[in-house]
Amino acid sequence: MEKYANLFDTVSIGKCKLKNRFAMAPMGPLGLGDSEGGFNQRGIDYYVERAKGGTGLIITGVTFVDNTVEKHDMPNTPCSTYNPVHFTRTAREMTERIHAYDAKVFLQLSGGFGRVTIPTNLGEHPPVAPSAIPHRWLDKTCRPLKKDEIREIEKQFGEGAYHAKRAGFDGIEVHAVHEGYLIDQFAISFFNHRTDEYGGSLENRLRFAKEILEEIKGKCGSDYPVAMRFSVKSFIKDWRVGGLPGEKFQEKGRDVEEGLEAAKLLVQYGYDALDVDVGCYDAWWWNHPPMYQKKGLYIPYCKMVRDVVHVPILCAGRMDNPDLSSKAVSDGACDIVSLGRPLLADPDYVNKLAAGEEKYIRPCLSCQEGCMGRIASYSAINCAVNPQAARERVERLTPALSPKKVAVIGGGVAGCEAARVLALRGHKPVIFEKSGKLGGNLIAGGMPSFKEDDHALIRYYENQLERLRVPVYFNRQMTAQQVIDEKADEVIVATGSNPKLFRLGSSPVFPAADVLLGKVKAGPKVAIIGGGLVGCETALHLREQGREVTIVEALPKLLSVNAPLCSANKDMLLALIPFKGIKSITGAKATGYSAGRLTVEKNQGGTDTIDADTVILAVGYSSENTLYSEIQRKLPRVHLIGDARSVANIMYAIWDAYEVARTLE
Repeated sequence: MEKYANLFDTVSIGKCKLKNRFAMAPMGPLGLGDSEGGFNQRGIDYYVERAKGGTGLIITGVTFVDNTVEKHDMPNTPCSTYNPVHFTRTAREMTERIHAYDAKVFLQLSGGFGRVTIPTNLGEHPPVAPSAIPHRWLDKTCRPLKKDEIREIEKQFGEGAYHAKRAGFDGIEVHAVHEGYLIDQFAISFFNHRTDEYGGSLENRLRFAKEILEEIKGKCGSDYPVAMRFSVKSFIKDWRVGGLPGEKFQEKGRDVEEGLEAAKLLVQYGYDALDVDVGCYDAWWWNHPPMYQKKGLYIPYCKMVRDVVHVPILCAGRMDNPDLSSKAVSDGACDIVSLGRPLLADPDYVNKLAAGEEKYIRPCLSCQEGCMGRIASYSAINCAVNPQAARERVERLTPALSPKKVAVIGGGVAGCEAARVLALRGHKPVIFEKSGKLGGNLIAGGMPSFKEDDHALIRYYENQLERLRVPVYFNRQMTAQQVIDEKADEVIVATGSNPKLFRLGSSPVFPAADVLLGKVKAGPKVAIIGGGLVGCETALHLREQGREVTIVEALPKLLSVNAPLCSANKDMLLALIPFKGIKSITGAKATGYSAGRLTVEKNQGGTDTIDADTVILAVGYSSENTLYSEIQRKLPRVHLIGDARSVANIMYAIWDAYEVARTLE
């Protein structure tokens, strides 16, 4: 705590005093509500766990106030106006438990999606917006909101906040003049073409946000804290097209100059804090930054806002590095550090930091596989590296009734996670790793500069296994007989996967892993066969090193298979490929390589040749389960997990391992 003392100072939002400068950033609470609009037990446990972990302020994810103008099926997210008695009853249990840890909690109230409504939520209802503008996802034109509908939403904000206060919430965060949601669509002239009092000047476009605040304060009292989720810049190049870091373009959304004027007006209206970021649904990789965005990307924008207003500024956006966070506070860029995904990965982040146990903090990978990807695809918030996230009660570990010796074959993430969980439960795992390091395929995968957290995850496992005194034997390529001779009570096979290889002619080609690990030095001109995630990330890595790179992909588009689940990650990577000068040939197959020339046949006819000093294969992986096949009928209790079972990603390797190790008796 001494090293990061300023992060543990008290700070106030209005009259609400926080015990430290950490907030849990709002994230979509999909799966955390029940059919009557209350918090289910899963949601209560989820938020309480982060308060227990030391976070000073919990901000819930979106809870809708309106269910008339823009309908939301239940259960979707909690809703304080749907069944107020039931909401108060369930939320009160949650807030009382949060307060037991001397933490505070704000309810984030949303005015709705507008043109960015998730298609599955629309049903037969036409999307709404301030004006007749294109929907973000569908080929539809939105219906302009009527003034009586605006007033109805404002009224529901007041009612929703009143019920939140009754339920024990310490304040409200309004969602938002941020990310291009409905209220933000009113605030941005690109979306708002109205000619009444809600359109035209900036003051008119912010009238919706102003009247919402007046409604809340009128219902809950002038001293009841209300924060605003606020994007100071939109990064919109055009409809459904976002700008990239370092790209020069004409801002069609809210630029910084107008953003700062908006910030001053919002504070003038009476908002007690601004929760600042940048971006919009048309440039989603800003609001939900993948690993391709730098750490602390919002800090400069927060500093701009902090210099023109005198209310607390909250700053999120890959703020998991405590040195970065401490400096942001000391430099006056922000007053409160918001951790979203890092608290999914490790709910005890703050307590561990306070105790000087940084090396035991489980890192967020910014992969968004378990959080935003699953929210959009399956309406459930989870975490790739923390299988307990949003499932704290049902996935709770229980002590082993009969401790067993367990031989874990393979020290990749699946093997490490299995050993960690087994040791926590009281079993006696032993890891046998064929190489001299833990990490498996994550070692190569973490070599690009933007994948630094992959290596941080390896260090986390190294530290955890050392702390738990799990024996690890390196350079042990186990045979079937050696496994049998171990006389373990259970065997877990986590032998991972191997890259698929083939020849293309007289010249050698190399797997991406060999190039990433430095076993093979890439020449100045590189061709990568395979435009999936590994191929595209390897291309970006080599381009950063100054190589000329061409990707050859057999399918019509890059990232057609094995793409990131979250569109923010996928779309940013796809946009970075041409922006960084990486060439791509799609709908084509490499057929030969010799004398520095790669021959490519196009699916629609014709051939190309590419100058290439180095040809890299990134065409997928095959499960390595030879050992499992040899022992599965010779030993009574053998488990196959991770890539050895089915090639997937880090999330499923960890989840596989957790499930098997959690239930092993």
